[in-house]
Amino acid sequence: MQHTSPSPPRAPTGAPGGASTRSFILLLVMVAAVSPLGINLYLPSMPGMARMLEVDYAAIQFTLSVYIAAIAVGQLVIGPISDRYGRRPVLLGGLAIFVAGSVICMLAPNIGTLIAGRIIQALGGCAGIALSRAIVRDLYERDRAASMIGYVTMGMAVAPMVAPTIGGALEAAFDWRAGFVFLTVFGLAAWWATYRRLHETAPRVGVTSSASQLAGDYGVLLRSRLFWGFALTSAGSGAAFFAFVGGAAYVVVNLMGRTPVEYGMYFALVSLGYMLGNFGSGRYTTRFGPRRMMHVGIVISTAAAFVMAGLHAAGLMHPLAFFLPMLVVAMGNGLTLPSCIAGAVSVKPDVAGAASGLAGSIQMGAGALVAAIVGTQLQGSAWPLILAMVGCMVFSLLTLRVLVR
Repeated sequence: MQHTSPSPPRAPTGAPGGASTRSFILLLVMVAAVSPLGINLYLPSMPGMARMLEVDYAAIQFTLSVYIAAIAVGQLVIGPISDRYGRRPVLLGGLAIFVAGSVICMLAPNIGTLIAGRIIQALGGCAGIALSRAIVRDLYERDRAASMIGYVTMGMAVAPMVAPTIGGALEAAFDWRAGFVFLTVFGLAAWWATYRRLHETAPRVGVTSSASQLAGDYGVLLRSRLFWGFALTSAGSGAAFFAFVGGAAYVVVNLMGRTPVEYGMYFALVSLGYMLGNFGSGRYTTRFGPRRMMHVGIVISTAAAFVMAGLHAAGLMHPLAFFLPMLVVAMGNGLTLPSCIAGAVSVKPDVAGAASGLAGSIQMGAGALVAAIVGTQLQGSAWPLILAMVGCMVFSLLTLRVLVR
Protein backbone atom coordinates (compact mmCIF):
# COMPACT_ATOMS: atom_id res chain seq x y z
CA MET A 1 0.00 0.00 0.00
CA GLN A 2 1.37 3.38 -0.98
CA HIS A 3 1.55 5.94 1.82
CA THR A 4 1.33 9.65 1.21
CA SER A 5 2.23 12.61 3.32
CA PRO A 6 2.84 16.33 2.79
CA SER A 7 5.78 16.70 0.43
CA PRO A 8 6.77 17.96 -3.00
CA PRO A 9 4.67 16.56 -5.86
CA ARG A 10 5.95 14.54 -8.78
CA ALA A 11 7.18 15.56 -12.20
CA PRO A 12 9.24 18.52 -13.32
CA THR A 13 6.19 20.72 -13.74
CA GLY A 14 5.21 20.04 -10.14
CA ALA A 15 8.66 20.25 -8.65
CA PRO A 16 8.74 22.01 -5.30
CA GLY A 17 9.46 25.70 -5.18
CA GLY A 18 10.37 28.32 -2.60
CA ALA A 19 10.42 27.21 1.01
CA SER A 20 9.23 23.71 0.05
CA THR A 21 12.30 23.38 -2.19
CA ARG A 22 14.59 24.16 0.74
CA SER A 23 12.88 21.71 3.07
CA PHE A 24 12.88 19.06 0.35
CA ILE A 25 16.61 19.55 -0.28
CA LEU A 26 17.25 19.28 3.45
CA LEU A 27 15.42 15.95 3.51
CA LEU A 28 17.45 14.63 0.58
CA VAL A 29 20.65 15.91 2.21
CA MET A 30 19.77 14.02 5.38
CA VAL A 31 19.09 10.67 3.70
CA ALA A 32 22.06 11.03 1.34
CA ALA A 33 24.34 11.80 4.32
CA VAL A 34 23.59 8.51 6.08
CA SER A 35 26.10 6.44 4.15
CA PRO A 36 28.92 9.06 4.08
CA LEU A 37 28.53 9.34 7.85
CA GLY A 38 28.97 5.58 8.04
CA ILE A 39 32.21 5.93 6.09
CA ASN A 40 33.73 8.96 7.80
CA LEU A 41 32.60 8.93 11.42
CA TYR A 42 34.87 6.09 12.52
CA LEU A 43 37.95 7.02 10.50
CA PRO A 44 39.80 8.69 13.42
CA SER A 45 39.09 5.60 15.55
CA MET A 46 40.60 3.08 13.12
CA PRO A 47 44.08 2.89 14.73
CA GLY A 48 42.48 2.63 18.19
CA MET A 49 40.00 0.00 17.01
CA ALA A 50 42.89 -2.12 15.78
CA ARG A 51 44.44 -2.03 19.25
CA MET A 52 41.21 -2.70 21.15
CA LEU A 53 40.10 -5.57 18.91
CA GLU A 54 43.68 -6.90 18.80
CA VAL A 55 43.97 -6.99 15.02
CA ASP A 56 46.30 -5.22 12.61
CA TYR A 57 45.41 -1.99 10.82
CA ALA A 58 44.75 -3.81 7.53
CA ALA A 59 41.93 -5.78 9.19
CA ILE A 60 40.23 -2.58 10.38
CA GLN A 61 40.81 -0.96 7.00
CA PHE A 62 39.05 -3.97 5.45
CA THR A 63 35.86 -2.91 7.27
CA LEU A 64 36.01 0.27 5.17
CA SER A 65 36.68 -1.58 1.91
CA VAL A 66 33.89 -4.08 2.52
CA TYR A 67 31.52 -1.22 3.38
CA ILE A 68 32.25 0.52 0.09
CA ALA A 69 31.96 -2.77 -1.83
CA ALA A 70 28.60 -3.52 -0.21
CA ILE A 71 27.37 -0.07 -1.26
CA ALA A 72 28.40 -0.92 -4.83
CA VAL A 73 26.47 -4.21 -4.77
CA GLY A 74 23.47 -2.78 -2.95
CA GLN A 75 22.93 0.01 -5.47
CA LEU A 76 22.56 -2.54 -8.27
CA VAL A 77 19.49 -3.86 -6.47
CA ILE A 78 18.14 -0.72 -4.82
CA GLY A 79 17.83 1.30 -8.03
CA PRO A 80 15.72 -1.14 -10.10
CA ILE A 81 13.56 -2.09 -7.09
CA SER A 82 12.75 1.58 -6.55
CA ASP A 83 11.77 1.94 -10.23
CA ARG A 84 9.24 -0.85 -9.70
CA TYR A 85 7.99 -0.35 -6.13
CA GLY A 86 8.70 3.34 -5.56
CA ARG A 87 11.40 5.47 -3.98
CA ARG A 88 9.59 5.96 -0.66
CA PRO A 89 9.11 2.36 0.58
CA VAL A 90 12.54 1.27 -0.64
CA LEU A 91 14.23 4.23 1.06
CA LEU A 92 12.38 3.54 4.33
CA GLY A 93 13.44 -0.11 4.20
CA GLY A 94 17.04 0.82 3.47
CA LEU A 95 17.24 3.23 6.39
CA ALA A 96 15.80 0.58 8.73
CA ILE A 97 18.48 -1.88 7.59
CA PHE A 98 21.17 0.76 8.18
CA VAL A 99 19.97 1.21 11.76
CA ALA A 100 20.07 -2.55 12.35
CA GLY A 101 23.63 -2.73 11.00
CA SER A 102 24.71 0.17 13.23
CA VAL A 103 23.41 -1.64 16.30
CA ILE A 104 25.35 -4.78 15.33
CA CYS A 105 28.55 -2.75 14.94
CA MET A 106 27.95 -1.01 18.24
CA LEU A 107 27.72 -4.36 20.06
CA ALA A 108 30.37 -6.23 18.03
CA PRO A 109 32.65 -8.32 20.28
CA ASN A 110 35.15 -9.14 17.52
CA ILE A 111 36.30 -8.18 14.04
CA GLY A 112 34.09 -10.77 12.31
CA THR A 113 30.90 -9.39 13.81
CA LEU A 114 32.04 -5.85 13.05
CA ILE A 115 32.56 -6.75 9.38
CA ALA A 116 29.09 -8.34 9.22
CA GLY A 117 27.54 -5.24 10.77
CA ARG A 118 29.35 -2.99 8.32
CA ILE A 119 28.00 -4.97 5.37
CA ILE A 120 24.44 -4.66 6.69
CA GLN A 121 24.97 -0.95 7.35
CA ALA A 122 26.17 -0.37 3.80
CA LEU A 123 23.41 -2.39 2.12
CA GLY A 124 20.84 -0.21 3.87
CA GLY A 125 22.67 3.10 3.71
CA CYS A 126 23.24 2.92 -0.04
CA ALA A 127 19.52 3.60 -0.53
CA GLY A 128 20.04 7.20 0.53
CA ILE A 129 22.80 7.76 -2.02
CA ALA A 130 21.12 6.11 -5.00
CA LEU A 131 17.56 7.26 -4.40
CA SER A 132 18.30 10.89 -3.55
CA ARG A 133 19.80 11.21 -7.04
CA ALA A 134 16.93 9.33 -8.67
CA ILE A 135 14.35 11.47 -6.85
CA VAL A 136 16.00 14.65 -8.14
CA ARG A 137 15.95 13.23 -11.69
CA ASP A 138 12.28 12.32 -11.26
CA LEU A 139 11.50 15.96 -10.62
CA TYR A 140 13.90 17.92 -12.85
CA GLU A 141 15.32 17.87 -16.37
CA ARG A 142 19.00 17.01 -16.85
CA ASP A 143 20.78 20.37 -16.57
CA ARG A 144 18.53 21.48 -13.71
CA ALA A 145 19.00 18.06 -12.10
CA ALA A 146 22.79 18.54 -12.18
CA SER A 147 22.36 21.88 -10.44
CA MET A 148 20.00 20.43 -7.81
CA ILE A 149 22.29 17.43 -7.21
CA GLY A 150 25.09 19.94 -6.68
CA TYR A 151 23.10 21.67 -3.94
CA VAL A 152 22.14 18.34 -2.34
CA THR A 153 25.72 17.09 -2.29
CA MET A 154 26.95 20.47 -1.06
CA GLY A 155 24.72 20.11 1.97
CA MET A 156 25.56 16.42 2.25
CA ALA A 157 29.26 17.32 2.44
CA VAL A 158 28.62 18.78 5.87
CA ALA A 159 28.32 15.20 7.15
CA PRO A 160 31.83 14.05 6.20
CA MET A 161 33.15 17.47 7.22
CA VAL A 162 32.01 17.15 10.82
CA ALA A 163 31.92 13.35 11.08
CA PRO A 164 35.63 12.72 11.75
CA THR A 165 35.66 15.51 14.35
CA ILE A 166 32.60 14.02 16.05
CA GLY A 167 34.07 10.53 15.81
CA GLY A 168 37.39 11.62 17.28
CA ALA A 169 35.69 13.47 20.13
CA LEU A 170 33.41 10.51 20.90
CA GLU A 171 36.37 8.14 20.97
CA ALA A 172 38.29 10.48 23.30
CA ALA A 173 35.29 10.81 25.65
CA PHE A 174 34.11 7.18 25.52
CA ASP A 175 35.49 4.66 23.01
CA TRP A 176 35.01 3.71 19.35
CA ARG A 177 31.57 2.17 19.99
CA ALA A 178 30.11 5.60 20.76
CA GLY A 179 30.44 6.48 17.07
CA PHE A 180 28.07 3.66 16.14
CA VAL A 181 25.60 4.87 18.79
CA PHE A 182 25.62 8.20 16.96
CA LEU A 183 25.01 6.46 13.61
CA THR A 184 22.09 4.52 15.06
CA VAL A 185 20.42 7.70 16.30
CA PHE A 186 21.04 9.56 13.03
CA GLY A 187 19.64 6.66 10.99
CA LEU A 188 16.46 6.64 13.10
CA ALA A 189 16.06 10.40 12.62
CA ALA A 190 16.47 10.05 8.84
CA TRP A 191 13.88 7.24 8.78
CA TRP A 192 11.35 9.34 10.68
CA ALA A 193 11.90 12.41 8.47
CA THR A 194 11.44 10.28 5.35
CA TYR A 195 8.29 8.68 6.72
CA ARG A 196 6.78 12.07 7.50
CA ARG A 197 7.92 14.14 4.52
CA LEU A 198 8.64 12.10 1.40
CA HIS A 199 5.98 11.70 -1.26
CA GLU A 200 6.37 9.14 -4.03
CA THR A 201 8.18 10.47 -7.16
CA ALA A 202 8.97 7.38 -9.28
CA PRO A 203 7.24 7.49 -12.68
CA ARG A 204 6.72 3.71 -13.07
CA VAL A 205 5.44 2.57 -9.67
CA GLY A 206 3.37 -0.60 -10.00
CA VAL A 207 4.54 -1.37 -13.54
CA THR A 208 5.49 -5.04 -13.66
CA SER A 209 9.12 -5.57 -14.65
CA SER A 210 10.34 -9.04 -15.50
CA ALA A 211 13.93 -10.15 -15.13
CA SER A 212 14.33 -9.90 -18.90
CA GLN A 213 12.99 -6.33 -18.89
CA LEU A 214 15.38 -5.42 -16.10
CA ALA A 215 18.26 -6.99 -18.01
CA GLY A 216 17.12 -5.02 -21.06
CA ASP A 217 17.20 -1.77 -19.10
CA TYR A 218 20.72 -2.51 -17.90
CA GLY A 219 21.67 -3.60 -21.42
CA VAL A 220 20.65 -0.22 -22.85
CA LEU A 221 22.80 1.51 -20.26
CA LEU A 222 25.78 -0.79 -20.68
CA ARG A 223 25.74 -0.40 -24.46
CA SER A 224 25.79 3.38 -24.18
CA ARG A 225 29.22 4.93 -24.67
CA LEU A 226 27.94 8.10 -23.03
CA PHE A 227 26.76 6.23 -19.92
CA TRP A 228 30.18 4.57 -19.60
CA GLY A 229 31.83 7.94 -20.01
CA PHE A 230 29.85 9.47 -17.16
CA ALA A 231 30.15 6.37 -14.97
CA LEU A 232 33.90 5.85 -15.42
CA THR A 233 34.71 9.53 -15.03
CA SER A 234 32.86 9.59 -11.72
CA ALA A 235 34.46 6.26 -10.75
CA GLY A 236 37.98 7.62 -11.21
CA SER A 237 37.22 10.78 -9.26
CA GLY A 238 35.48 8.87 -6.48
CA ALA A 239 38.27 6.28 -6.28
CA ALA A 240 40.82 9.04 -5.71
CA PHE A 241 38.79 10.18 -2.72
CA PHE A 242 38.48 6.65 -1.33
CA ALA A 243 42.22 6.10 -1.79
CA PHE A 244 42.72 9.09 0.49
CA VAL A 245 40.07 7.96 2.98
CA GLY A 246 41.49 4.44 3.09
CA GLY A 247 44.97 5.54 4.16
CA ALA A 248 44.86 9.09 5.49
CA ALA A 249 44.29 8.09 9.12
CA TYR A 250 47.31 5.76 8.99
CA VAL A 251 49.50 8.48 7.48
CA VAL A 252 48.42 11.23 9.88
CA VAL A 253 48.22 9.20 13.11
CA ASN A 254 50.94 6.59 12.59
CA LEU A 255 53.45 8.33 10.32
CA MET A 256 53.00 11.96 11.38
CA GLY A 257 52.33 11.22 15.06
CA ARG A 258 49.12 13.25 15.28
CA THR A 259 46.03 12.39 17.36
CA PRO A 260 42.68 11.13 16.03
CA VAL A 261 41.10 14.44 17.07
CA GLU A 262 43.67 16.37 15.01
CA TYR A 263 42.99 14.09 12.07
CA GLY A 264 39.28 14.83 12.35
CA MET A 265 39.90 18.56 12.42
CA TYR A 266 42.16 18.48 9.37
CA PHE A 267 39.70 16.27 7.49
CA ALA A 268 37.16 19.10 7.69
CA LEU A 269 39.27 20.82 4.99
CA VAL A 270 38.44 18.00 2.58
CA SER A 271 34.72 18.38 3.13
CA LEU A 272 35.02 22.17 2.85
CA GLY A 273 36.58 21.75 -0.58
CA TYR A 274 33.82 19.36 -1.64
CA MET A 275 31.18 21.81 -0.43
CA LEU A 276 32.75 24.65 -2.41
CA GLY A 277 32.86 22.52 -5.55
CA ASN A 278 29.25 21.46 -5.19
CA PHE A 279 28.21 25.05 -4.57
CA GLY A 280 29.88 25.91 -7.87
CA SER A 281 27.99 23.07 -9.55
CA GLY A 282 24.69 24.22 -8.13
CA ARG A 283 25.26 27.81 -9.13
CA TYR A 284 26.95 27.56 -12.53
CA THR A 285 26.00 24.26 -14.21
CA THR A 286 22.88 25.66 -15.88
CA ARG A 287 24.94 28.62 -17.16
CA PHE A 288 28.05 26.85 -18.48
CA GLY A 289 26.76 23.32 -19.07
CA PRO A 290 27.56 19.99 -17.38
CA ARG A 291 30.45 18.98 -19.65
CA ARG A 292 32.40 22.17 -19.11
CA MET A 293 31.92 21.80 -15.35
CA MET A 294 33.18 18.22 -15.49
CA HIS A 295 36.24 19.20 -17.50
CA VAL A 296 37.19 22.08 -15.20
CA GLY A 297 36.71 19.93 -12.12
CA ILE A 298 38.81 17.02 -13.42
CA VAL A 299 41.68 19.30 -14.47
CA ILE A 300 41.72 21.00 -11.05
CA SER A 301 41.68 17.68 -9.18
CA THR A 302 44.39 16.11 -11.33
CA ALA A 303 46.69 19.10 -10.91
CA ALA A 304 46.17 19.08 -7.12
CA ALA A 305 47.01 15.36 -6.92
CA PHE A 306 50.33 16.05 -8.66
CA VAL A 307 50.97 18.95 -6.25
CA MET A 308 50.45 16.57 -3.30
CA ALA A 309 52.97 14.17 -4.83
CA GLY A 310 55.47 17.02 -5.33
CA LEU A 311 55.16 18.24 -1.74
CA HIS A 312 55.66 14.73 -0.40
CA ALA A 313 58.67 14.18 -2.66
CA ALA A 314 60.14 17.39 -1.24
CA GLY A 315 59.95 15.84 2.24
CA LEU A 316 57.12 17.97 3.69
CA MET A 317 55.55 15.65 6.29
CA HIS A 318 53.00 18.05 7.74
CA PRO A 319 49.22 17.51 7.69
CA LEU A 320 48.70 20.73 5.72
CA ALA A 321 50.99 19.49 2.95
CA PHE A 322 48.63 16.53 2.79
CA PHE A 323 45.22 18.10 3.35
CA LEU A 324 45.48 21.40 1.43
CA PRO A 325 46.04 19.66 -1.93
CA MET A 326 43.26 17.25 -0.98
CA LEU A 327 40.98 20.23 -0.37
CA VAL A 328 41.53 21.22 -4.01
CA VAL A 329 41.04 17.62 -5.21
CA ALA A 330 37.73 17.54 -3.32
CA MET A 331 36.69 20.90 -4.77
CA GLY A 332 37.31 19.57 -8.27
CA ASN A 333 35.30 16.47 -7.45
CA GLY A 334 32.46 18.71 -6.30
CA LEU A 335 32.46 20.37 -9.71
CA THR A 336 32.66 17.05 -11.56
CA LEU A 337 30.46 14.50 -9.82
CA PRO A 338 27.01 16.18 -9.87
CA SER A 339 27.20 16.59 -13.65
CA CYS A 340 28.48 13.02 -14.06
CA ILE A 341 25.61 11.69 -11.96
CA ALA A 342 22.99 13.79 -13.72
CA GLY A 343 24.38 12.70 -17.08
CA ALA A 344 24.33 9.02 -16.16
CA VAL A 345 20.73 9.07 -14.93
CA SER A 346 19.64 11.05 -18.02
CA VAL A 347 20.77 8.48 -20.59
CA LYS A 348 17.44 6.66 -20.06
CA PRO A 349 15.34 8.81 -17.70
CA ASP A 350 12.47 6.33 -17.28
CA VAL A 351 14.88 3.97 -15.48
CA ALA A 352 16.69 6.66 -13.51
CA GLY A 353 16.77 4.41 -10.43
CA ALA A 354 18.56 1.63 -12.30
CA ALA A 355 20.96 4.12 -13.91
CA SER A 356 21.72 5.75 -10.57
CA GLY A 357 22.28 2.36 -8.97
CA LEU A 358 24.51 1.07 -11.76
CA ALA A 359 26.60 4.24 -11.97
CA GLY A 360 26.89 4.34 -8.19
CA SER A 361 27.85 0.68 -8.12
CA ILE A 362 30.64 1.24 -10.64
CA GLN A 363 31.86 4.26 -8.67
CA MET A 364 31.79 2.50 -5.30
CA GLY A 365 33.24 -0.71 -6.71
CA ALA A 366 36.23 1.20 -8.01
CA GLY A 367 36.53 2.98 -4.67
CA ALA A 368 36.43 -0.28 -2.71
CA LEU A 369 39.12 -1.83 -4.91
CA VAL A 370 41.45 1.15 -4.67
CA ALA A 371 40.91 1.57 -0.90
CA ALA A 372 41.70 -2.12 -0.34
CA ILE A 373 44.88 -1.91 -2.41
CA VAL A 374 46.04 1.21 -0.59
CA GLY A 375 45.30 -0.36 2.79
CA THR A 376 47.45 -3.41 2.07
CA GLN A 377 50.34 -1.39 0.62
CA LEU A 378 50.72 1.21 3.40
CA GLN A 379 53.90 0.00 5.09
CA GLY A 380 55.58 3.03 6.62
CA SER A 381 55.09 5.30 3.61
CA ALA A 382 52.38 7.55 2.18
CA TRP A 383 53.44 6.90 -1.42
CA PRO A 384 50.91 4.10 -2.13
CA LEU A 385 48.08 6.48 -1.24
CA ILE A 386 49.45 9.41 -3.24
CA LEU A 387 50.28 7.38 -6.36
CA ALA A 388 46.83 5.77 -6.29
CA MET A 389 45.24 9.23 -6.22
CA VAL A 390 47.34 10.46 -9.14
CA GLY A 391 46.53 7.34 -11.16
CA CYS A 392 42.80 7.60 -10.50
CA MET A 393 42.64 11.26 -11.53
CA VAL A 394 44.59 10.65 -14.74
CA PHE A 395 42.21 7.77 -15.55
CA SER A 396 39.21 10.03 -14.93
CA LEU A 397 40.62 12.75 -17.18
CA LEU A 398 41.22 10.25 -19.99
CA THR A 399 37.72 8.76 -19.83
CA LEU A 400 36.16 12.21 -19.89
CA ARG A 401 38.20 13.23 -22.94
CA VAL A 402 37.62 9.96 -24.85
CA LEU A 403 34.04 8.93 -23.99
CA VAL A 404 32.17 12.16 -23.15
CA ARG A 405 32.27 14.34 -26.22
